Amino acid sequence: MEQIDYEKKIQALEKANRVLQKKLERSEVNALEQDEIQSKKQALLRQVIDELGESERNLQQKSRELEQTLANLHRVQAKMVQAEKMSALGVLVAGVAHEINNPVNFIHGNLIHVREYSQDLLNLIQLYEQHYPNPAPEIQAESEAVDLDFLQKDLIKTLDSMKIGTDRIRQIVLNLRNFSRMDEAEVKEVDVHEGIDSTLLILQHRLKARSDRPEIRLIKDYSELPPVECYPGPLNQVLMNVLANAIDALEDSPQFSILNSKLVTAPQDVRLSAHIEASKAQSATDANQTQNSKLKTQNSLPPPTIRIHTELSPSKQITIRITDNGCGIPETVQRRLFDPFFTTKPVGKGTGLGLSISYDIVTEKHGGQLKCVSAPGKGTEFMVEIPLYQAQAEKLID
Repeated sequence: MEQIDYEKKIQALEKANRVLQKKLERSEVNALEQDEIQSKKQALLRQVIDELGESERNLQQKSRELEQTLANLHRVQAKMVQAEKMSALGVLVAGVAHEINNPVNFIHGNLIHVREYSQDLLNLIQLYEQHYPNPAPEIQAESEAVDLDFLQKDLIKTLDSMKIGTDRIRQIVLNLRNFSRMDEAEVKEVDVHEGIDSTLLILQHRLKARSDRPEIRLIKDYSELPPVECYPGPLNQVLMNVLANAIDALEDSPQFSILNSKLVTAPQDVRLSAHIEASKAQSATDANQTQNSKLKTQNSLPPPTIRIHTELSPSKQITIRITDNGCGIPETVQRRLFDPFFTTKPVGKGTGLGLSISYDIVTEKHGGQLKCVSAPGKGTEFMVEIPLYQAQAEKLID
């Protein structure tokens, strides 16, 4: 009996052991399932995070592309606006030059004949005077009334001066036509100095002295240059923009304001009483010292000046340096000089397109460089550098 009980107990223990073993196996399976589920969750979470990161990068890329597209649209708009302005100016200048040219050529051509006829008539009068030294009283009176001697001497001089004037007008017309370059949209060999001079002619009225402002001195330091392959009209546009900005800078400079001011002195011829004479004398001395200081400052200031220097580098690059002795440009402004629509001028005086368009013309159209070197109080220099031949420019652009 005892043996049977032991066997039953052993069987019960084995059965309990099997049940416990199965439970242990089930718990291990559940733990593995939980680990697998947790791994899947983590993998799914990483996938979602990666997809969100990729989506954010795509959005940032598209945002940059949109910003670049907007900047390109602004640049194209600026080019179109400036091109339209310069086209209108070119048409106007060419039209004025054409309308002036015809009557001036008519006058200039006829002046030659008028001078010959006048010389013939004067020779005839001299013959009459030789053969008829005692004319009738009426002729004598009329000769004295018109001052015949002076008339004979001055008539030819007047005609010669008129010819000089028509020559000058014809040169102005030629410069106007050179500036407009309406028939020269393609690359041509041109004289850069001719383009500079024609541009200066357009701006001449801003360089001359007026009752309310001093003259802006112009120094032309031209080197000997060969003909340059370029787009003449756009290059003249660059020169116009840079020179106009130089004039604006000089007009806004402190020395320009000081030279404009007129110092007024009052006479000091007043008899003062004894008890205030000393103080008044001291005040007069201080006033005189202040006035002398102002005069010294005015005399020591250099006149407003623009200097234009041209040179040919050994690498066959044409360089045009336009320098002014104005107030200079701060570094913060220099970094944005060539940005479209950026301007420091008051509303209505500038659009911020001139230098941006000029930069594109020099760099993209001519394969050159447009640089600015400036410091506050030390003036500004713009350097336009373009290849002598457009074959060089195409290589540089490529």
